[in-house]
Amino acid sequence: MGAMSVRTPSSAEPSEAVHRAGFACFVGRPNAGKSTLTNALVGQKVAITSNRPQTTRHTVRGIVHRPDAQLILVDTPGLHKPRTLLGERLNDVVRTTWAEVDVIGFCLPANEKLGPGDRFIAKELASIKKAPKIAIITKTDLVDSKTLAEQLIAVDQLGKELGLEWAEIVPVSAVGDEQVELLADLIVPMLPEGPPLYPEGDLTDEPEQVMVAELIREAALEGVRDELPHSIAVVVEEMLPREDRPADKPLLDIHAFVYIERPSQKGIIIGPKGKRLKDVGIKSRKQIEALLGTPVFLDLHVKVAKDWQRDPRQLRKLGF
Repeated sequence: MGAMSVRTPSSAEPSEAVHRAGFACFVGRPNAGKSTLTNALVGQKVAITSNRPQTTRHTVRGIVHRPDAQLILVDTPGLHKPRTLLGERLNDVVRTTWAEVDVIGFCLPANEKLGPGDRFIAKELASIKKAPKIAIITKTDLVDSKTLAEQLIAVDQLGKELGLEWAEIVPVSAVGDEQVELLADLIVPMLPEGPPLYPEGDLTDEPEQVMVAELIREAALEGVRDELPHSIAVVVEEMLPREDRPADKPLLDIHAFVYIERPSQKGIIIGPKGKRLKDVGIKSRKQIEALLGTPVFLDLHVKVAKDWQRDPRQLRKLGF
């Protein structure tokens, strides 16, 4: 082993501190924890895409603002074995995006053995030369340390096998907030130097999600205003175009949570035999479809976030 170099902070003026700004994308099989990780990094629920033509080339999933850097997380459509020409085109879009971002994070859940899907993505990644690739082992809260160690070794092996050099292999649990800051710390030095690319307040370039949440909240409050005047918040968890739909018959899947403060309020929102929640779904879906101009499948769940109005962390998470 050679001597280790230790970086000492220079006594330069803070104004000379380097600011970095750049793009990263997370890839991985469906349900590998990409959205949850995006949300944990940005500190807000922002995972959203719409199938309308983008003004920007890539959908921005979220923006992490730090004093020293701005990390912009962009979306790529899922990469899959193409069965159709459309599939191949989609895969081309994915490859183009990968070639243009500064860092690629490959999400692999700790609780599932590596499978053909992972290998397929890893092979593709091996052909991208420019961007550093970080293997992110997600959902570490679901496994014991032995299983985690085995997964880390397996991912390391996979890289060696395919001639794919991992810049880092990082275990994270976005749910338990473990290592999420560390992940940001590792990605930032890989970004190019430059000023912020988005204004400070922006968390995503998709205001649609906010409007959708507002429409659901309005519909949910209707008829229960007296009983629950303010204790309803709505978080849109995901808006994703349903895959394998013909171009002329798109469908947008929207998963949303209606948060209330106390378990006793659950019955009020859901109504007898679930009727009220169903009505809320039907009513808000019509308005969302009018707003977005596309058919929508709306998946609504009621969750209790204890006393969220008095808890700053919950408020932040719920977008206040």
